[in-house]
This record gives sequence, structure tokens and C-alpha cells, in this order.
Amino acid sequence: MTETESRTARSAVERAADRILAAHASGTPCAPVRDLISTPDEAYTVQERLTTRWIAEGRRLAGRKIGLTSTAVQRQLGVDSPDFGMLFADMAVPDGAEVPAGAVQQPRAEAEVALVLEHDLTHERHTVADLIRATAFALPAIEVVGSRIRDWDITLADTVADNASSGLYVLGNRPVRLADVDLRLCGMVLERRGEQVSSGTGAACLGHPLNAALWLADTLVRVGRPLRAGDTVLTGALGPVVPVAPGDVVEARIDGLGDVRVAFARQEGEEA
Repeated sequence: MTETESRTARSAVERAADRILAAHASGTPCAPVRDLISTPDEAYTVQERLTTRWIAEGRRLAGRKIGLTSTAVQRQLGVDSPDFGMLFADMAVPDGAEVPAGAVQQPRAEAEVALVLEHDLTHERHTVADLIRATAFALPAIEVVGSRIRDWDITLADTVADNASSGLYVLGNRPVRLADVDLRLCGMVLERRGEQVSSGTGAACLGHPLNAALWLADTLVRVGRPLRAGDTVLTGALGPVVPVAPGDVVEARIDGLGDVRVAFARQEGEEA
């Protein structure tokens, strides 16, 4: 790449980051950023710029999320591997709490297995044994994904740049040791307002949630942000994602892990 091409690429990355930041600040979704960037490397560079800025502003990194663990979604976006985004402490919502209206742009919900780490994962290549030894416990989780990209009109570049379409996340309160649950066979049911809207099993997440976490651990070492003790890892959806709206109550039940619940507040003055 020539110096001129390098300057142009940096400028495109900066403009993409600025567009997403403006959508965050205004609460209004923006146009896709794939007119500015196109490769995964460029998209992750945008994501890293946002991460660095937010950390400088005082946000605390609390873990990572894994996306695109469904083969159907991968085919839809023309990719053959997952992606990842950052979890910040201010994205965590207590079990059973209410999400304020407008807190997440274009919100959708999905049920996942969360892992909480007890030890760092810093090897260039990890084994499943490394991962099991490093994991303190698992929890049921609801991820409230959101997109700063208007109408969810996303390609891989768009979602990666937009922090893997992260929004908020809710963790259950009963930690379970990996020895006490079969994460591959655990069944999941997601209900919205008491009606079942999604179901699946741990096998839907790259064959096993630990497979997704293993991919993440190796990938993050390569990019210089390895997983650390205390980090939470959202390993990916166990079933189809569902849209949510003000007034909705969403509850996920995962066999062996228990349940987790979140509500979505109505707009001020909106009737039930």
C-alpha cells in the first residue's frame, strides 16, 4: 500500500467511526458504513478505535460477545466464522430489571450461555482443557442486541464496525460449574410476554458454546486484547433472535442453568 493509499484508508476508517459515534450520540440510526470500509480488518480497526475512545472516556471493559455463531446467519452474510464485540460494564442489566425506552436502538433479544472467567487466557493457541480450567462458572444470559445501522441493513463490515451490534446484556444470578451441566445438549426456550418465540440448544452455537469461546480466546490473543480473569463471555445465540418493543417482558430458560428475565419500559405517556 502506498503512503497516499494508506492515508485514504485511515481517513475512511475515521469517517466510519465518526458515523457510528454520531448515531450513538443522537440515538438515530445511521447509513451503513460499507461505503467507507469493506474488509474485516478495516471493520475491526473501526471497532478498536471506538473501544479505545470509550475506555479513555472512563468506560470499563467487562468482557466480550461472540456473534454469527449460527451457520444460517453466516451464510446470509457470506462468512464462515463468527465475529466478536466488546462488553462494557455499563451494558450490564440486572436480572429482572427494566431497560429504559430508547436505551438500545432497534433492539432484538437472544438467549445465550455466558461464561465468567477465573483465569487469563493468553496462549497463542488454547485447548478445551485450558478453557475449562479458566472458567469459574456459567450463567444463563439474554443479550439485547442493537444496531446503529438503519433498518439493520448490515454486512459483516457494518456489524463488526458497530461493535458486533452490541446493546445490553442480562445475566442470571445462579452460577453453575461446567462439570454440572452439559452445555451442548442444554435446551433453551425464550418467551416474550409469556409466549414462546425462540428455542434451541447449546449445539446451535458452533456445535458447543465452548467451541465458540475457544475461537474467541485464540482470536483475541492475536489482536492484542486477550481474555482476562473476571471477564464475561457471551458465547452466542442458542436460537433465533427476536425483535422486542416497549412493554415487552422477555424470559429465557436454559436447562441446567436456570432462567433470566428482562423488561422493556414503555415510552413516557404510552398506554399499555
